[in-house]
Amino acid sequence: MKMLIKEFAEFTGVSVRTLHYYDEIGLLKPAQVDRFTGYRYYDENSLLRMQEILFYREIDFSLKSIGEILSSPNYDKNKVLKEQKQLLTLKKERLERLILAIDGAMKGENIMNAFDNSEFEKYKSEVKEKWGETEAYRQYEENTKNYSEEKWNDLSEGMEHIMAEFSLCMKKGRPDSDEAQNLVKMLQNHITENYYLCTNEILSGLGQMYIGDERFKSNIDKHSSGTAEFISKAIEVYCTIIN
Repeated sequence: MKMLIKEFAEFTGVSVRTLHYYDEIGLLKPAQVDRFTGYRYYDENSLLRMQEILFYREIDFSLKSIGEILSSPNYDKNKVLKEQKQLLTLKKERLERLILAIDGAMKGENIMNAFDNSEFEKYKSEVKEKWGETEAYRQYEENTKNYSEEKWNDLSEGMEHIMAEFSLCMKKGRPDSDEAQNLVKMLQNHITENYYLCTNEILSGLGQMYIGDERFKSNIDKHSSGTAEFISKAIEVYCTIIN
């Protein structure tokens, strides 16, 4: 099997733009790129990897987490498929509880327990810990293991402050302005000081994820529409200059 990117997109149900982005972040590379035409081709192995990606997307894993799992030196495809099945089963059971809860709600019953998703989240967390073998992930685990709830709240507020500053900067400047570039450095330092060593390579990947993952994009754009795109461009400029 050998398909052009458009054919592969139609076959898998994802957009060509998404495939381009997966290529950029190293999540799913084409099997072959014609050096004369630039055409991208995908094969059976591409399809198998896409299936694994789509399974994890279905159970709400971030692209970053999926990349870490698939690139883990301990990666075992059969074990991963079993874990994906278990996560999908837990998700299915929760949806069935919610459907039944609707009938109860219509009768005036208290159905709050139907929203409990703790078992799914616990298993999901275990899967991430098991396969998250990148150096950045190990640093994250080590650096944050003793963080208190107050510390997490402070870090969250710190990140929100940086995003808000980016939003204000966007309204009065360009992504290559000194102010925007200083904010990128502030973001990089915030991550390095509190989570893991944020290299320019990792920072570049985050910039792409901010616009490629809809959940990240929506959360950032709550400050102002277009903020995620602005940050992504500012990071691109920063990493180009630094490198």
